[in-house]
Amino acid sequence: MYENCRLCPRKCGINRREKKGFCGEGAVLHVARAALHMWEEPCISGASGSGTVFFSGCNMRCVFCQNKEISRGKAGRFITVERLVEIFFELADQGANNINLVTGDIFIPDIITAIKAAKERGFKLPFLLNTGSYISVETVKSLDGLIDIYLPDMKYIRDTESVRYSNAPGYAGYAKAAIDEMVRQQPEPLIGEDGIMRRGVIVRHLLMPGMLIQAKMIVRYLYERYGDSIYISLMNQFTPDHELLGKDYPEIDRKVSEYEYKSLVDYAASIGVVNGFVQTGETADESFIPPFDLTGV
Repeated sequence: MYENCRLCPRKCGINRREKKGFCGEGAVLHVARAALHMWEEPCISGASGSGTVFFSGCNMRCVFCQNKEISRGKAGRFITVERLVEIFFELADQGANNINLVTGDIFIPDIITAIKAAKERGFKLPFLLNTGSYISVETVKSLDGLIDIYLPDMKYIRDTESVRYSNAPGYAGYAKAAIDEMVRQQPEPLIGEDGIMRRGVIVRHLLMPGMLIQAKMIVRYLYERYGDSIYISLMNQFTPDHELLGKDYPEIDRKVSEYEYKSLVDYAASIGVVNGFVQTGETADESFIPPFDLTGV
């Protein structure tokens, strides 16, 4: 899968054992952090935390990315598949509720090998894929039976914005197909008596400045297609990098207003969304991004 890479919609066809793809990565696992993370949805983090593994590299180029340090491959350590399996068990020993594979899309071949190896050794925690959803449906199909919880984004429903802000042509179509496959694999959410999800799909949408209409379109699409078989997580934590956005993207060089976010939440409720998550308070002033200092790697 690395030697003729088709893992994402770009379908570069590059031999990543010889050179890097658009994602900026070759064929060796590149990990920047592996630790308990407390800032996911409550049914994911719970009181003890989600066992997050932050992978380096990314096949998108979001101009507003808060994880640029790793998405551009500037931070991280190269590890073996055997070391990744060890990390899974170490996070479990720390009390993790799950293993949260953050932007692991571009390392799916090794992730598949690692999950299978862990399960053969009796590993019991759910595995979660945390993805921007610019991923091929074939890649998602390769994870059938291995991923218990999917946490995909639905960033855009129009190509104009996906190209301008994320350099991701055709994003909406690819994301829809990928999420369809995720829901096929995990058609009904299961949350235990302890409030922790064991399987299911949670689709996230980050509201962006001036894009309330698109956000409502996304919520309506998700609810009409999947109803209560998924959870919809509406996020208001867009944090502008004024130095980066001010010159070239002034239209999104601000925080989301309280009115915009309340309008989106009210809209979701008005069309019947019940299984959902919202953010409260000044989340754009908080840091949900941990230091990518090789902790746990």
